[in-house]
Amino acid sequence: MENSFLKEFKDREYFNQCTNSEELEQLMSKKKIKAYIGFDCTASSLHVGSLLQIMCLRLLQKHGHQPIVLLGGGTTRIGDPSGKEETRKILSEKQIEKNIKNIEKVFKIYLKTSSPKLKPIFVNNYKWLGKLNYIKFLREIGKHFTINKMLSFDSVKLRLDREQSLSYMEFNYMILQAYDFLELNKSKNCLMQIGGSDQWGNIVNGVELIKRHSSKQVYGLTTPLITLASGAKMGKTEKGAVWLDDKLLSSYDYWQFWRNTDDRDVIKFLKMFTDLPLNIIEKIKNDNINKLKIILANEATGMLHGKSSALKAEKTAKTTFETGGSGTGLPEIKIKKDDLEQGIKILDLLFSSKIMSSKSEARRAIKSNALKIDNKLLTEENKIVQLNDFKNKKFLKISFGKKKHYILKII
Repeated sequence: MENSFLKEFKDREYFNQCTNSEELEQLMSKKKIKAYIGFDCTASSLHVGSLLQIMCLRLLQKHGHQPIVLLGGGTTRIGDPSGKEETRKILSEKQIEKNIKNIEKVFKIYLKTSSPKLKPIFVNNYKWLGKLNYIKFLREIGKHFTINKMLSFDSVKLRLDREQSLSYMEFNYMILQAYDFLELNKSKNCLMQIGGSDQWGNIVNGVELIKRHSSKQVYGLTTPLITLASGAKMGKTEKGAVWLDDKLLSSYDYWQFWRNTDDRDVIKFLKMFTDLPLNIIEKIKNDNINKLKIILANEATGMLHGKSSALKAEKTAKTTFETGGSGTGLPEIKIKKDDLEQGIKILDLLFSSKIMSSKSEARRAIKSNALKIDNKLLTEENKIVQLNDFKNKKFLKISFGKKKHYILKII
């Protein structure tokens, strides 16, 4: 297993379960294979919660295997019940197609290559799911699934145990995902599906369907679900999702997310979310923890937004936190000069700019001395922000606590 895909997969702590790891290891050491991961397109971007799966595709390429990126134009129309407490909101077909185009851009950042043998293959499962003949599908595919077994999978069992409704539409999701694997095996010779541990049942269904339908051996591999040392879900913060799109989250905020990693998670995240060689991580693991956090932030941000953006974010943070300056890469809140001439209530400004989730939260922050404007404490919740507050400058800095800073810029 020296320098093999599965060895590094395990060493980077990606491994959770495999349908037959020894056989898969032998196969991947003899030949280069195609493997896929599916992503439903419920939003205009993926967030950090999907990053581990993207890193798995990147690792496949590193070891000479070709990744297939399945963008679920068909399954997004249904909704995966795995890990969900209620039925997913059904999006319009137009919105789903728009989401697919935006999400594909993320993969082209992480999986760049000009090699035809390594270049990611993008597929949309609506291409085949949208054409299914229901009666034919039931006869050829449905016969391989028993209700008894389908009811035993966690995605179904947990919902039923909680007495939460599970629509027949969602109940069919696992069959459609298994059919995706069958379709990719037939059309692309795809031999492996990778997914999060909550997808294990769905993946096993696909492996078994292909064995019954085509008498072919394929493999399933899962990663652990990542939670932070604090117990919070990966990719979620009190401000919302950590998006992999600079239109939804600035490169500075993305850098700050990694810089603020819990001490207990830093080494694990260096392994999982950077390309740093494992022997290098081993050498530096006992270095100053803040230095390691900056390395993590620079590596992770550089991968998505480019090295220059990462270094700019680091410089901005240093300027902001160490010298009390404004920095040049802080998230900007643009405001019209005409609005300033009329005056804007500070509570309205904090809420509309999403610095605060509500006006009541803004009031509490002011009362607890957590807000500053240009490094001066804000004590008046009735303050009106006006043009003369800028004192002939083009911007003001708004600070919430020690780590969140924003530039209020006149346009």
